[in-house]
Amino acid sequence: MMTNIIELTSVTKDFGKGRGIFDVSISIKPGMVYGYLGTNGSGKTTTIRNLMGFLKPQQGTVRIKGKDAWKDRTELKYDIGYVAGQFEFPRLRTGTQFLRYYAKYLGITDFTYMERLIELFKLDTSVNLKRMSKGMKQKTALVAAFMGDQEILILDEPTTGLDPLMREVFLKLVREEKAKGKTIFMSSHIFQEIEEVCDVAAIIHKGRVVDTVDVDKIRNPENKWFGITFNTAWDRADFVDRFRFDTVKIVGGRSCEVTIPAMDLMILLQHLKGYLLCEFQEKHTTLETYFKEAIRKGE
Repeated sequence: MMTNIIELTSVTKDFGKGRGIFDVSISIKPGMVYGYLGTNGSGKTTTIRNLMGFLKPQQGTVRIKGKDAWKDRTELKYDIGYVAGQFEFPRLRTGTQFLRYYAKYLGITDFTYMERLIELFKLDTSVNLKRMSKGMKQKTALVAAFMGDQEILILDEPTTGLDPLMREVFLKLVREEKAKGKTIFMSSHIFQEIEEVCDVAAIIHKGRVVDTVDVDKIRNPENKWFGITFNTAWDRADFVDRFRFDTVKIVGGRSCEVTIPAMDLMILLQHLKGYLLCEFQEKHTTLETYFKEAIRKGE
């Protein structure tokens, strides 16, 4: 069994003037949902085009299922469902004609799953491709990517143009595909999407991966952080004196911040008995705040 189903090692594709990707290394295990976060122009699409074998790296290697993504791109395309960040449909009239044409290309003869996806996304495939809205085109591209039931999905900004309800449908579909054991690489600039469905997320900035985070540790942190405001400054001072933890930070006359292991929440609540509180609020670290800090450090 392979250790990593997708592996980029020190990949560089330099377009000049600081554009491209530089020394990018990414390892993805089978069955993982891997998020790729970055601002516009950070290098997300360039990375994906190297994965798909559309670009040849100037340095480094890109391997999928142990094969070279550039040299073996013709063979690998049957193993990968792909949504491009920008796409053009072939000169076919309707969504139905396109999906049937693409199904034939993939060797699909049973259209049951394709029809389920069409129903899931509430897609009218009889509409002329040229007259489709951005959202309809995106849904058509998603159906095409998922209907082949390939073991790898590479998705470049897959929810662009989708309304909030269809985004939820997409995220539910990703969870279903993960449950089947699929490996999914998904770029986005929408933090909530990555935080909800991904196992790991890499952050790319100015063409370089500046950090990689275990997303579950953001969803379920080992430590909890609370902001507490007491009725009086005396109460705050008395609490800080009694609650002798190094993780207490005074932030105002009546306020303090406390960071504790999640398992010690009851201890904190016991210490707060007898004090009159004006505010007790748990403060969450989100993927967005983590991203901003990683970008700041990467500058």
